[in-house]
Amino acid sequence: MTGFGHATSSSDPAILVEMRGVNARFLEINFRLPDDIRQHETALRELIRSQVQRGKVECRVQVNTDDAGLAASPDPRVLERLRASLAALEAAIPGLAPPGAAQLLTLPGLFGKAVDPGLVGRLLLPTAQSALTQFIGARTAEGGRLRAMVEDRLAAILQISETLHERLPELVRVFEERLTERLRVALSSVPGADAIPPEETMARIRQEVTTYGLRADAAEELDRLRSHVTECRARLAGAGPVGKRLDFLTQELNREANTLAAKASAIDLSQAAVELKVLIEQIREQIQNLE
Repeated sequence: MTGFGHATSSSDPAILVEMRGVNARFLEINFRLPDDIRQHETALRELIRSQVQRGKVECRVQVNTDDAGLAASPDPRVLERLRASLAALEAAIPGLAPPGAAQLLTLPGLFGKAVDPGLVGRLLLPTAQSALTQFIGARTAEGGRLRAMVEDRLAAILQISETLHERLPELVRVFEERLTERLRVALSSVPGADAIPPEETMARIRQEVTTYGLRADAAEELDRLRSHVTECRARLAGAGPVGKRLDFLTQELNREANTLAAKASAIDLSQAAVELKVLIEQIREQIQNLE
């Protein structure tokens, strides 16, 4: 599910944390952190993993200091890193022109206020939790909308299966009558068929019709469809992550729809199987977004 959350600590330095998430089958977390707080990445990752199970999440952290406290002289640590970087560039590219004073004055952090890493660490996780809470709230709202859509499709599947279940005896009877007539006509055209007693011929026809009728009876598939719908609804109404379990149940729903299509002995069953597969595919597409 998609989502966005942000929070800023009311302190100096001010810690800004933003979290963005898009749909993904598994959990993938990416960070954009200042180098000075890279040591807190593991703690941030564990915080997110403890509350998010699916999605591609990006966490961005920014540390802002009060401009009134900017130093009058360059930060020695930044100067040392700059000196090392320039030496590496000059070694790699001989004759490279050094940067001018105007460029150096605009270098981020060169005249920044010294930040206490310990203070940043103490502020970071509470601020990240606030952003994460907002992020989860946005995903929960979207999840509610997706849940309603899936519920509508499940209700339609249940309606189709119940309608077919009521009509199934009639459909099987019509199928058997049609098959009996076809076999009777076919046998009547076979040379020597008149020598076989009519009672024996009809007994054999009824045996074959019964066999094919059993194969065409889709009652078991319809019962399993309704059972899977019930399970899907229970999962949606329960607590905790449901996406992976619903993904499995959708595969089972699709399996029953395919079997129903293979057994279709009437246009009603064929059309119903197509409608079921369309509804199931709509559910499958949406539950990829559910956690």
